[in-house]
Formats: sequence, C-alpha cells, structure tokens
Amino acid sequence: MITQHDTYIVAPGPSRPSLEHLRELLARTLPEAEEVVAYNMPGFRIGGTVFAGYAAFSKRCGLYLLPGAVAAHAEEIAAAGLKATKTGITFTPRKPIPDDLVERLARASRQEAGS
Repeated sequence: MITQHDTYIVAPGPSRPSLEHLRELLARTLPEAEEVVAYNMPGFRIGGTVFAGYAAFSKRCGLYLLPGAVAAHAEEIAAAGLKATKTGITFTPRKPIPDDLVERLARASRQEAGS
C-alpha cells in the first residue's frame, strides 16, 4: 500500500535516500506514532500533536520538531555543523544529521508534546 509519505519521498529525486533514511529512523524511534502529512510535509503524530516532520527543498532537506527539542540540543546541532531555526534543522544529503542526534531530537520532541 502506498502512503502519502511514500508519494512525498518519491518526488524529491536526489533527496530521496536521505528522506527514506530519516523516515525509517523516525518510525523506529517513535513506533507508537502515526505517519501523517501536515503542513504539506510528512510527519509523525500522537493524538493531535505533530511533533516530528521532514521535507525536501531544492538543495537541502529539513527535520522539523517542537521548539524545546531544538533548543535542548542546540549545542549538539551546532557541533555537527548544522543550521537550526526555532523548529527546524536543515541538512544536505552529503552531510546528514547524525542518526543518534535524530533519535534524541525525536524523543525530546515527543516528550515536549506530552506523549
């Protein structure tokens, strides 16, 4: 069965392997979460709260979380040479977010959501 996540991941082309890996990592870290498409991007939610999402752009990809998760890991994000906004971290397929950092960020975002 093809899901909305599958449809989104096929579209970006060069970003596809990065998005597939990020999806697998988030799904494994957040097994109780439901895959949804919200704000025009794939995401993961429990109850009514989307607390992790990802997207592809022309040259970058992004991981989106609740603000407290990004703030709590700001030093790790900077140490990995990544750029962050209040709710997102951008990366390139050549320089992805380290898996262990994605896992910590996802768990922190889930915790912030009260899940």
